[in-house]
Amino acid sequence: MKKKIVTGIVAVIIVVLLFFGIQFIAKKGQPSTLPTLANNRDTNSESNSNDESNSLENSNTNVESNSNTSSNTNTNTSTNTNTHSNSNSTSNSTQNTNTNSHTNTNSHTNSNSNSSTPNETISEKVERTLNSMTLDEKIGQMMIIDYQKAYDSTLEKRLKDIQPGGFILFKANFTTYQKTVDFVKKVKATSDIPMFISVDQEGGGVQRLQGLTDKKAIYIPYMQDLGNTKDTTLAKNVGKVMAEEMRVFGINMDFAPVLDVYSNPNNQVIGKRAFGKTSDVVSKMGIALAEGLEENGIIPVYKHFPGHGNTSVDSHVSLPIVDKTKKELYDLDLIPFQNAIKNGADVIMIGHLAVPSITGDNTPASLSKTLITDFLKNEMGYKGLVVTDALNMGALTKYYSTDQIPVKAIEAGVDLLLMPASPEKARTAIKNAVKNGKISEKRIDESVRKILTLKYERIEKNYNQYLSSSYLNSKSHQSIINQIP
Repeated sequence: MKKKIVTGIVAVIIVVLLFFGIQFIAKKGQPSTLPTLANNRDTNSESNSNDESNSLENSNTNVESNSNTSSNTNTNTSTNTNTHSNSNSTSNSTQNTNTNSHTNTNSHTNSNSNSSTPNETISEKVERTLNSMTLDEKIGQMMIIDYQKAYDSTLEKRLKDIQPGGFILFKANFTTYQKTVDFVKKVKATSDIPMFISVDQEGGGVQRLQGLTDKKAIYIPYMQDLGNTKDTTLAKNVGKVMAEEMRVFGINMDFAPVLDVYSNPNNQVIGKRAFGKTSDVVSKMGIALAEGLEENGIIPVYKHFPGHGNTSVDSHVSLPIVDKTKKELYDLDLIPFQNAIKNGADVIMIGHLAVPSITGDNTPASLSKTLITDFLKNEMGYKGLVVTDALNMGALTKYYSTDQIPVKAIEAGVDLLLMPASPEKARTAIKNAVKNGKISEKRIDESVRKILTLKYERIEKNYNQYLSSSYLNSKSHQSIINQIP
């Protein structure tokens, strides 16, 4: 009996084991239903939260994407938190796994203070950047320097040392199309903060793009010829043409328009560079041209405050003295600048000329606190950036030392120092002035705050975009310029 019971139990156990064994084998033969996590990112979706290049390339603006000078060439990275070198990174929370289709890969990857945090306002970004900067870096932001040679180790060392807020291109910097583009890219690559890439492109005898050797930039006639048409629509279109050709080279600031009223026939400095002999023509045509520049990505710089049109001395050589009364200036020379201020001018250039009726002496306007702070800013209500004319001009160097010029300019209320004779000496002089209490760091901060604000508002989005070379001297541009008699 016991033997039968044991045999039965064993049989039951065998049956149970066989049943579960068959179930296990059957289940093991089926495919796994666990989700695959390794490739779960949406690699085909492109984030447009901060990529201005998408809107540019997908429109008809023919943005040219060059990938030859980039430290950001490997853009097939996962979770791209800030690989867009376009400094318009106002939203860095994108997980853009495949970033190599529309972004311009020739831009370098910016680091630290220039990277935005999610939902950060421009004001917050400016303050964060400003608070992270050393005094040397702040002073550098207040300079626009030049180097009228090919890009070399000397220039690179200066750019990395001074960390200037901007660079001005001269005719010598325009060689072949590709070399010029590469030059600008190399300059930009030395700074984490967007730079003002500027140029004197007025038309007539002052247009640096004519230095190109292999491609032809369109020739812009003298502004007097444009002014004679009194056609503000044409003036605005000319501004657009100028802007598009400058943007081929990544330029974002133009030292134009000239708002001087040509009222002295003996004036050889301004002459045909002016739009005309009346404040009405100069105002309307100058501001229209500036609007054409501005609406197409170029910051216009209105010059030469308070008016260089009645002088006969060349400020490149010596100091011109304007002998008009304050009322006479208000009745003619100041009207175009008043209108530009009402129209929201962002940058005004101060000329190297003495105006004793305002200052009470022969101090150059560019070094006069009475003229810049008391008159232009307080009396005329100007809130934008003030840039000097070139600080290496004879009107200043004949009477002041290399150390005195930048310090006096900042004391006067200047924000941007154009072409100090020696950027290194200028920085040292300004630092010593801060150390000695002659200039407060708060005063430096005021200028740098305005500089950063304009950069983040106006040039950051398109900073690393270069329009196609097909814009140069294009038929559409020719059709506009040919309307000028």
